[in-house]
Amino acid sequence: MAKNRIKKHHKKLGKSPGSMIYTGDKSTKKLFIEVFDYNIETCVEKELSTIEEAFDFKHSDSVTWININGLNHVEEIEKLGNHYNLHPLVLEDIVSISQRPKIDEYEDYLFVVLKMLYMDKNDTIASEQVSLVLGKGYVLSFQESEGDVFDTVRERIRQGKGRARSMQADYLLYILMDTIVDHYFTIIEDFGDKIEDYEDSIFSGQVNKTINKDIQDLKREILRVRRAIFPLREVINRIEKHESTLILKKTKTFYRDIYDHLIQVSENIDIYREMIWSLMDMYMTSISNKMNEVMKVLTIMASIFIPLTFIAGIYGMNFDYIPELHYKYSYFILWGVMIVMFLGMLYYFKRKKWL
Repeated sequence: MAKNRIKKHHKKLGKSPGSMIYTGDKSTKKLFIEVFDYNIETCVEKELSTIEEAFDFKHSDSVTWININGLNHVEEIEKLGNHYNLHPLVLEDIVSISQRPKIDEYEDYLFVVLKMLYMDKNDTIASEQVSLVLGKGYVLSFQESEGDVFDTVRERIRQGKGRARSMQADYLLYILMDTIVDHYFTIIEDFGDKIEDYEDSIFSGQVNKTINKDIQDLKREILRVRRAIFPLREVINRIEKHESTLILKKTKTFYRDIYDHLIQVSENIDIYREMIWSLMDMYMTSISNKMNEVMKVLTIMASIFIPLTFIAGIYGMNFDYIPELHYKYSYFILWGVMIVMFLGMLYYFKRKKWL
């Protein structure tokens, strides 16, 4: 597994609150703006060339989803935010990607921050901050770069599948959040597969040199995922308790479904955390057992050769008189005694099941 270090993004010191400073590293040369404007009968999908073109959709009678990719285009995002009367602190949080998942409630809109997790081309977990603004009849979404998990949402809106086109903007916010949460299950399943592979390797004794590092990396990954997912439960709770006209009562039932999914994901994360700690114990036990096997063999070999060395030491003494020293067959008798002792000790160790 590739090692992913947790990146720390700090705002520039000395700046006043509300200063828009992009803290990420995913810079896009071109700002990508897409719009879905729809109702139960029609759907208009556009890719806009300038941010000013999005201004006309604010007072549309239909539901509008404006998706922005490219948080490094701070000035353009500020123009859109000013047109939709977004608070300067909201604009600051949109381009500062180190935000904890949260929800801020304002008079005319809700601001939600959450983490989008997905597997990248290197089979590692990629994390991207997604900011969502729910207003009367519209949803604004802000992402760092192109590529997301919302393709199914786009298809549902285009083809009019399900309730998407017949519901209000609060339901659009729900399906965007639900899609992100559903992809958490893919990440969790990947954790489960990797843990099973490591367990099989350790049990079979096929432990490679990097498995300890791989397990440590896996532990860091699941902690990073946990930090991205756990605060989202509080966000859903606050949406359910929100009493403004932005969230309709009939839509709150759907948000409870997201909460149930988050509880399930959270439980799986806790289980896998325990399993990863068990993997570490299994690995250390495996290493210890291998060392014990080596020490056992060395100890047995030493035990066998100690008496043989004792006999050889006696006959290596420089005394003038040793009874068997001048006997014709002494050498062969000595070898016979040593071989018999060697075989006898092997037999004894076998019976004791030390070998």
